[in-house]
Amino acid sequence: MAHLTRTVLIFGGFVAMVGAAFYPIYFRPLQHLEEYKRQQAINRAGIIQEDVQPAGLKVWSDPFGRK
Repeated sequence: MAHLTRTVLIFGGFVAMVGAAFYPIYFRPLQHLEEYKRQQAINRAGIIQEDVQPAGLKVWSDPFGRK
């Protein structure tokens, strides 16, 4: 029984660590769309896309836009 408990704790800890790593990368931006849109507008202010975009590639699009 102790072996099973230890295995469950190790596996549960691994799942918790993966979840904690994914939260700021994936889930937080989805929950705070307006904050991230404002930050991107500030970061991209003054950048002319044609000057920095390599020829033949798709022009930047809104990463928060829904299809």
